[in-house]
Amino acid sequence: MNIAVVILNWNGRSLLEQFLPSVVRHSKEATVYVADNASDDDSVSYIKASFPEVKIIQNEVNGGYAKGYNDALAKIDADAYCLLNSDVEVTEDWLIPIIKAFEASEKVAAIQPKILDYKKKNYFEYAGAAGGFIDKLGYPYCRGRIFDTLEEDKGQYNDTIDIFWASGACLFIRKSVFEEVGKLDEDFFAHQEEIDLCWRIRNYGYNVQYVGTSEVYHLGGATLETINPKKTFLNFRNNLLMMVKNTSGVSIWFIIFIRMLLDGVAGFKYILERKPSHCLAILKAHFGFYQNLPTFVKKRKKSGDTRKYYSISSVVWQYYILNKKLFNHL
Repeated sequence: MNIAVVILNWNGRSLLEQFLPSVVRHSKEATVYVADNASDDDSVSYIKASFPEVKIIQNEVNGGYAKGYNDALAKIDADAYCLLNSDVEVTEDWLIPIIKAFEASEKVAAIQPKILDYKKKNYFEYAGAAGGFIDKLGYPYCRGRIFDTLEEDKGQYNDTIDIFWASGACLFIRKSVFEEVGKLDEDFFAHQEEIDLCWRIRNYGYNVQYVGTSEVYHLGGATLETINPKKTFLNFRNNLLMMVKNTSGVSIWFIIFIRMLLDGVAGFKYILERKPSHCLAILKAHFGFYQNLPTFVKKRKKSGDTRKYYSISSVVWQYYILNKKLFNHL
């Protein structure tokens, strides 16, 4: 299988210096690309001088994660892509279990490896951990990470299972399926577009898989830190839009109503934590949701056959009220 490992870069020379060597060293089964999102630092010249074997694709504008990858992947010929964050360290033979999983079944369209914390390598990392799921209200959670609780890696997730979504920090996807289901939705710009993509993959009858015998280490927060209100805005807005786009039936509007009430609770929590800018970001996210709602209602009709998407009704209830902090306790 021909794999293209594609790293999206924007003014990230320091990250490339730190993490690109491991990717080049341990990706002999693939071709490594850096897709540059119109950087104005010396990232591109650094790659050319230090890693001549790495192919460079230069995007004309910084269109965020979604457009950046869509523009770059259109120029790459491969059986499957790996969308890899620039702040990820990979391990020896990390690609072999992934290739085997793709070759074992054509129904497997997307795959995520085990994602551990670069700063604390025996713990799972926030963005993906051991594979993602969402509850009925659309809240994402992972095996190995529920809200801010991160599990220690004790080998409990060294398996291969079907999951709901694969992390955009390290997302493998077949090229044919990527094109069939409609690529990444550029209206998201960044954050949760990978969940939307995986949802569509499942609606089209394919499987998303977690392969725990492949490991990577993710630094996290290199593009937008959790303290950045823009991250809060994108997460809250995009999650509501994703729910409208990919569900069926009138019950979604009741779910949206409940979500907005809970978003209000989250905003009040930010006030108590003396983070008023994040509360304001939630208000802006709701206005952004209303602004984009007509567009996403139209997209709703094109997202494939909708299927049951949740395993539990409310991860918020389980986590905050029942005090179930670990995935295996849900």
